Amino acid sequence: MKRKELIIIGILTILLAFMDISGLPSALFINIEILDITPFYWTLMFNFIIIGVIAFFTLKYLCPNWKLGLNKKALKSGLKKYGIVGIIVGIISGIAFYIGLKPFNYNPTIWKVLIEGIIYYIGVAIVEELYVRGLLLNLIEKVCYKKRNNTIIAIIVSSVIFGLGHIFGVLGQPLLVIITKVVWTIAMGIYFGTIYKKTNNLWLPIILHFIINVCALPYCFTTITTYPNISLYIILPTYILLGIYSLNIMKRKR
Repeated sequence: MKRKELIIIGILTILLAFMDISGLPSALFINIEILDITPFYWTLMFNFIIIGVIAFFTLKYLCPNWKLGLNKKALKSGLKKYGIVGIIVGIISGIAFYIGLKPFNYNPTIWKVLIEGIIYYIGVAIVEELYVRGLLLNLIEKVCYKKRNNTIIAIIVSSVIFGLGHIFGVLGQPLLVIITKVVWTIAMGIYFGTIYKKTNNLWLPIILHFIINVCALPYCFTTITTYPNISLYIILPTYILLGIYSLNIMKRKR
C-alpha cells in the first residue's frame, strides 16, 4: 500500500477517535430533549452518523484499496467458534451490574431503555470497531510488516490504545474504577482484535461488541453513574480470563 494512503488512514483514525471521544462537532449544535432520554445520547448518535459519512467517503475515494472486512465471509463460522465466549462474558457483566446496582431506584420509559440501552450501543459497536480494529489495528500491522509478529503487535498496541481511550469516560471516579475500566477494555480489545484477524471479518467484533455493551442495560434503571465495587470484583477477573483466552487463540495458526 502506498505511503500516502497509510498517512490518510492515520489521519482518519485520529479524527474519528477525537470525534467519538469528544462528541464534536455535534456537541456544538445538537441538544434534543425528548421524554426522559439524556440529551447527550442524541448528540453522540448524531455524531456517529457524521463519523460514518466521513469514513465512507474517505475510504471510497481516497483509500479504495483499504479492506475493512465488512462481508459475510466467515461470519457464521466465526460466531460459532469464538462468539460463545463473548456472549458468556456479556452475560456475566450484566449479572455483575445487576448485583451491584440493585435495588433499582428509577423507572425509565421504554424509549429511554430502547435508545440509551440498545440503539446507542449499536452505534458504539460500529464506530469503535471501525476506527480501532478496521483502521488502527490494520494500520499498525501494515507499518510493522517487516516484523515477524506484526499482527500480534498490532492487536496488543491497538487494544492498549483502546483501553486508555476509555479513561475519559471515568475521569473523576475512584482509582479502582479507572484501573479496572482500562484493564477490562484492554482485554476486551485483545479479544475483538484476535477474532477479527482470525476471520478477517469486521462484523464479528461489531456484533460481539454490541452484545457485551448492551449488558450494561441495568444502568437504565438507576441514577447511579459509577461502577459499584462488587461489580468490579466480578468483571475484572472475567475480562482477565477473556484476555488470556484471546492470547491463547492468537498464537494458533489460522
